[in-house]
Amino acid sequence: MAAEAAGQWAVAEHVRVKRCCEMKPHVTVERVEVRVFRIPAEAPESDGTFRWEATTLVVVQILSAGERGIGYSYATPAAGALICLSLAPVLEGMSPFDTSACWKLLVAALRNLGASGIGMLAVSALDTALWDLKAKLLGVSLLDLLGAARAAIPIYGSGGFTSYSIDELQRQLGGWAGQGIPRVKMKVGRDPGADPERVAQARQAIGGRTELYVDANGGYSVKQALGLAERYAVLGVSWFEEPVPHQDFAGLCLLRERVPAAMEVVSGEYGFELDYYHRLLQAGSVDVVQADATRCGITGFLQVAALCAAYRLPLSSHCAPSLHLPLCCAVESARHLEYFHDHVRIEQHLFEGTREPVGGELAPDRGRPGLGLSLREEVARRYQTENFCWR
Repeated sequence: MAAEAAGQWAVAEHVRVKRCCEMKPHVTVERVEVRVFRIPAEAPESDGTFRWEATTLVVVQILSAGERGIGYSYATPAAGALICLSLAPVLEGMSPFDTSACWKLLVAALRNLGASGIGMLAVSALDTALWDLKAKLLGVSLLDLLGAARAAIPIYGSGGFTSYSIDELQRQLGGWAGQGIPRVKMKVGRDPGADPERVAQARQAIGGRTELYVDANGGYSVKQALGLAERYAVLGVSWFEEPVPHQDFAGLCLLRERVPAAMEVVSGEYGFELDYYHRLLQAGSVDVVQADATRCGITGFLQVAALCAAYRLPLSSHCAPSLHLPLCCAVESARHLEYFHDHVRIEQHLFEGTREPVGGELAPDRGRPGLGLSLREEVARRYQTENFCWR
């Protein structure tokens, strides 16, 4: 039976490769469409260093040979304008099968604009759309295109905003624990004096078996973080994310060396370029690396995963769970995926094809080509604020 299945898989792969070779000379990027959506938060929210009332999503669709590749970034409308004015034109005549060549051209186009920030948010949305389109042209899921390392990826529930009351905090984190999600994360850093009590209340809500993570979003000084790490450790906190600003590699390194042994220091979500991650790892600043494909692209995410493997460090994705699902299932260095409350709500509302956790894990639908996502048009129209197109 296994031999028969393997034989069928080999035949299917041969057909796909043959189809790719036949299509490639004739398939080029034909059109790029960009739509901007603004989705209000359930209520004003905050973390250790930022407040927001809505989230902006920039969605890119690339058309070629009758297929639409979809990509997105949690960005600003300016990224949408940048895509159509400066980035989409460099893809003229390019094959969506040549994702590496397209990546190189897109990054090069940022030379005079700045190689990170809004520019990379725009590049990342395009890069994701190209990967999605490539898989759709071949009729396979993105996970099957990349090659699976696992069928499903563990998740952690993420939210616990500093704007929440204790009741809201306990209800959300306790709800995830009750659903069988074995690890949850809350925000700290807004009020260092009140944080230990909030963490204690979170621990009470989730019980002793669920792992508890905290994320300060760079809200503490090194000395504050050192003192609080000891208090958090007593409450069973095993993950201390961005205790100090992410650019402070030396401060992160010092904390990594001095926090209790059972606590991991984590950072990396604000990385746009591979060089940032190389410096982060070379400095010995983290126990776990975070990467966000809406900021570094799918191509960049795969590069970071390889770098993590070289340094023998685990990788965890940041936010955008529907985008990261196939990526985390494809790379060996991935430990888990952030099931971020705001983005889960937005993606389930805006896209068809999102997945629900089972037993604390997410598994892609490998029967759907590409990312497996498509816009719910009746919903999308309600939240669309701008659109752009090239061609």
